[in-house]
Amino acid sequence: MQENKYLSLLAEKYETNDKVASELINLEAILNLPKGTELYISDIHAEYKAFNHIIRTGAGNIKEKIDTIFWDEDPEEMDRLAMLIAYPTDMLQRKPKDLEASNDWSSQTIHRLIKLLRFLGTKYSRSKVRKAVNEDFRYFTEELMLSLETNQSEKADYYQQIIKRLIELNQADKFIRSLCMTIQQLTVDHLHVVGDVFDRGAGADKVMDRLIQFHNVDFQWGNHDVLWMGAYAGNMASLATLLRIAVKYNYLYELETAYSLNLRPLFLFAEEHYELNSAFKPTARPDDDLLGVENQARLTKVHQALTVIQFKLEGQIIARRPEFEMGERNLLEKIDYKHKTINLNDKDYPLENTCFQTVSQYHPNELTESEAYVMAAILSSLQKSEKFQRHMQFLVEKGSAYLVYNRHLLYHGCIPLKKDGTFLSMSIGGTLYSGRALLDKFEEHIRRGIRHTEIYDDYSTDLMWYAWAGKCSPLFGRSSMTTFERYFISDKTTHKEGENPYFAYREKPEIMDMILAEFGLNDSQSVVINGHTPVKVASGESPIKANGKLMVIDGGMSKAYQKTTGIAGYSLLNDSYGFKIVTHAPFTSIEEILAKGKGNESLKYFLEEKPKRRLIKDTTIGDKLRADITDLTELMDYMS
Repeated sequence: MQENKYLSLLAEKYETNDKVASELINLEAILNLPKGTELYISDIHAEYKAFNHIIRTGAGNIKEKIDTIFWDEDPEEMDRLAMLIAYPTDMLQRKPKDLEASNDWSSQTIHRLIKLLRFLGTKYSRSKVRKAVNEDFRYFTEELMLSLETNQSEKADYYQQIIKRLIELNQADKFIRSLCMTIQQLTVDHLHVVGDVFDRGAGADKVMDRLIQFHNVDFQWGNHDVLWMGAYAGNMASLATLLRIAVKYNYLYELETAYSLNLRPLFLFAEEHYELNSAFKPTARPDDDLLGVENQARLTKVHQALTVIQFKLEGQIIARRPEFEMGERNLLEKIDYKHKTINLNDKDYPLENTCFQTVSQYHPNELTESEAYVMAAILSSLQKSEKFQRHMQFLVEKGSAYLVYNRHLLYHGCIPLKKDGTFLSMSIGGTLYSGRALLDKFEEHIRRGIRHTEIYDDYSTDLMWYAWAGKCSPLFGRSSMTTFERYFISDKTTHKEGENPYFAYREKPEIMDMILAEFGLNDSQSVVINGHTPVKVASGESPIKANGKLMVIDGGMSKAYQKTTGIAGYSLLNDSYGFKIVTHAPFTSIEEILAKGKGNESLKYFLEEKPKRRLIKDTTIGDKLRADITDLTELMDYMS
């Protein structure tokens, strides 16, 4: 009965057998097209300009296509063509000023772009290419592409006239810009963001806006992302933490502007209760002099205020959630305030750079009335921010704790393991979860927390904070987060954050096979794509692990990591022939790249090259199309 109801509804869309047959032919043909190119990227950490450059250039894939097609052309000219496609508005300003030379340049450029677009379009249906083209120029684009497809020499004058009139009517620049944007879109068919858009940089809102605009994207949450989602869901500890990180890395003002936050109560409170403390001076930026000494002093005080508020709120969660087994991290309760020491693991350590004037030694985790007011005011403005709401809803709609896609497994942090290499369990709601079930349970609570933002500090939002810093968290992957120790204890042995055994075992192919099997992946070609931990390239570490079963693509896009990694991030491309990894040099500025006339991708090589191209029928989309074909076949029988 239910099946007949479904087929009746499907029949309303396809009214006749001829329409059903037409759609069947179309879907079956699409199955035999080459799969689209996927781009994987992780740990953007709000570095908008570097991220935007990778998207615009297709992680260097556009230049590779140009080199394939125009192999006999001048290399420098081809570099400039690649930059034109990536930055059409900027590069069009650099075309020849002389009218005749400008027209010749425009004509030649249109021919090259059409040839490149035709090459890219061969792996897509004509319908998909048509939809990617700007509607205003769709007719001209299709006609010019057809001239290359059929080599209709008898229509040469017709095609030349189209280009000539586009130039004469001052439409050439607009047409070139349209072609460039279409090429960008067709170069990368699907974008995977393997976690951590937020924190450490000032451009998170711009990154999110860019992702929302992207034509086909999914998102695997990182611990920094869930920190922000937790703040939106009402977890005060998460909110205090993201604000503390913002002031530490010196972008609190940008955050205030981007999301219309009400930070005035925070600034007034910090000015009243805190003094200058050099240990809390925000990280220096090139434009520090623009902020002025007075603003830097104010931020130093705000930094102290947020740090203390964060530790108080964390202590409250730890106290009310004994099942988190984090009692040793309830640090404000372990301080001897008279002697300024703290007892960690039965050892006393002297505290320095302290700023505990709002902490009661009898009730150390209790917020003062003023602190509670400050946090309530900020949370209210954050949850009311239209832009922040839009960004968080995008993360919910497009995001997940992990993703199985095209026979591969994507996750940001780790799959928690025990010392013996078996899956680590965590008790949630009185039930033990491990492996895939653990990630599913975290995702369930994250979605529940976001759905009920009016409920503050319930179990789901507390678990979102735990995802940020808990030892069984699959998004964190460490035994503890030693923020307190790094602020107040000089002994660096206390600063170490023990890694989950996963990070040692991930070098072993058999462990990665075990993890893949846990997620239903038994294909010998399946791999894990992982972010979270910067690959120390400068020390000889490789992003390819476990004999190619694991690829770690956090190469340090964040400037904070680049001294350690020696590069500025990895991205990963997967086309119909296999995987290619791209190493990115540190991003300087758009102006420098345009002046140089070439991108900053320094290395690209095949990780896996198949003699036979992978087709859409071999992919997740292919699985869905086959299901649609089955339904349409049944519909034909139903309608007969």
